[in-house]
Amino acid sequence: MHTLTSFFLFVVGLILFVNCDSKSSYPPSEYASLEQVYVPVLQERFTGIARVNLDLPAAQELTALEISLEGSVQPETVRVFLVAEASDKKILSGSFSSESGRWQLEGGVLLAMGKQHLDIQVKMASDSDLRGRFSLDIPYIELSGTRRQPVHSGASIPYRIGKALRDAGNDGVAAFRIPGLATSNKGTLLAVYDVRHANSSDLQGDIDVGLSRSTDGGNTWEPMKIIMDMGEWGGLPEDQNGIGDPAILVDEQTGTIWVIALWMHGKPGTAAWNSSGRGLTPQETGQLMLVKSEDDGKTWSDPITITEPMKDPSWQLFFNGPGKGITLNDGTLVFAAQYKDADKMPYSTLIYSKDGGDSWEVGTGAKSNTTEAQVAELADGSLMLNMRDNRGGARSVSITRDLGKTWEEHPTSRKSLIEPVCMGSLYRFSENLLLFSNPAATDGRYNISLKASLDQGASWTESAQVVLDKEKGWGYSCLSTVDERHVGILYESSQAHMTFQIIPIEDLSVVEK
Repeated sequence: MHTLTSFFLFVVGLILFVNCDSKSSYPPSEYASLEQVYVPVLQERFTGIARVNLDLPAAQELTALEISLEGSVQPETVRVFLVAEASDKKILSGSFSSESGRWQLEGGVLLAMGKQHLDIQVKMASDSDLRGRFSLDIPYIELSGTRRQPVHSGASIPYRIGKALRDAGNDGVAAFRIPGLATSNKGTLLAVYDVRHANSSDLQGDIDVGLSRSTDGGNTWEPMKIIMDMGEWGGLPEDQNGIGDPAILVDEQTGTIWVIALWMHGKPGTAAWNSSGRGLTPQETGQLMLVKSEDDGKTWSDPITITEPMKDPSWQLFFNGPGKGITLNDGTLVFAAQYKDADKMPYSTLIYSKDGGDSWEVGTGAKSNTTEAQVAELADGSLMLNMRDNRGGARSVSITRDLGKTWEEHPTSRKSLIEPVCMGSLYRFSENLLLFSNPAATDGRYNISLKASLDQGASWTESAQVVLDKEKGWGYSCLSTVDERHVGILYESSQAHMTFQIIPIEDLSVVEK
C-alpha cells in the first residue's frame, strides 16, 4: 500500500512538472523582455502584436524559441523578424501549427551584442470571428543552449479581431476619414465616412461621402457606394465642391435613414474651418446638406441644403457634428451641430426635427470653444451633449431639457472623460447603459477606449472599460448596436483608416440594474 501511494504521488508530481514546464517553468531572462503591441488584429493582413526586446552582453546564438497563442480564434500563420536596426530586418525560419497554437523556431540564429528585438506578427483569415479573442505567451527563449522566459513588461491583454472596412488605396482612394455608424430598424449596419480621393486633408478638396452596408451583423460588407457627391457646380470642378464630415441617423418610427454633411464651394486648398464666411449662399459659406434613404440604405435621394433658416447670417460656419444622430422617445430627430459665431468663436449645439425631417430647427450654443459633439437621450428625457473642447484635457458635457434653448453644465464636464482634442462617440445602448469611445489620452490620439456608465453618465468607472488600440491614429470613432449583447465600433485605428470591431457588452464588466 505504501509503495502504491509513493508511486501515485510520483506520477502526480511528474504530470504537474510536465504541465508546468509546458507553460513555462523557466526562470526569468536577464536579457529578454516581452512587450505587447496592443492593436486590433485585422483579417487578411499581417499585424504586429508583440516584440521580444533583447539586450545582450555578448554575441549569442538563438537556439530555440516558442510562441504560444491560445483563444477562441487562431491566426492562419505567424512570422517573426529579427530587427537589429530599422534597415536591418530578416525573417526567422519557423513553423506554426494552428491546431496547437504554437510557433517554434527552426535552426539557430546568431545574435550580435547589444540591443535588438524580435518582431512577432500574425495573419488572420478573412472569415475570422470578429467576436473572437486570443492571448499570447512565450514559454521560453533559448540563448546558447540556456532556456529562459522573457520578462513581461506589462499586463497580458487578449487581442481582439478587427476588419479593415476601408483603407488607403481601396477603390483608388487616398484616404477615408470621419466614421459614422448606425443600425437600421431591420438590423442593417450602415457605415458612412469621407472618401478623400486625392489626399487625407480636410475640406476643401475632392471629397465625397461614402456608405458601406452590412446585413449580417458586420461580418461581411457590400461594396462602397457614394451617396453624397456635389460634382461640378457653379462652374467649378469637383475638387472645389467637396462634401464631408457626415453623420447618420435612423428614424426609428418610420425607418427612414438620414445622412447630413458639410458642402464647401470654391476656395480649393484652404481649410473649410477658416475659409467659410458669413452669409447664406454656397458662394459665401458652407452648406448643411441632407440626403435620405427609404429602402434600408439601398438607394438615396439627391442632396438638399437645410442651411436656411437655421444659420444666422453673421455666423462664419454652421454644420453638423460628425458621427450619428438619434431619435428621441417622442419621435423627434436630433443631430449634434456646431457653429462659429460672428467673432469666430465655435459653439457646440444641436439641430432637431419634429416633423420627420421636413423641417429643422437649431438650438443655442452649449459652451464656447467647443465643436464636434454627440448627443444622447437620458432616462428622464433630457439630452446630454458630449463635446470636443478646444481647451484640451477633457470632454465638456452639458444637459438640455428644452431641445437646446437652454443648457446647464453637467457635473462630469471637464473632469471624467479625458481627451487630446478629438471627436468622440456617445451612445445610449439601452435604457440604463451609456457607452463612450475616444482616444483616452491627453497628449495624442492613441489609446482608443470604450467605456460604460450605468448611472446616466454620472460616472465612468475604470473597471468598466475596454482598450482597443494603444497606438496612434486619427482617432475618430462611432458606436452602434450589433445585437442585444454586442456593440459595434467603427474607428480610425492605427492599423486601417476605417476599422470595424464587435465588442461583447459583458466585456465592459457591467450588469444592468
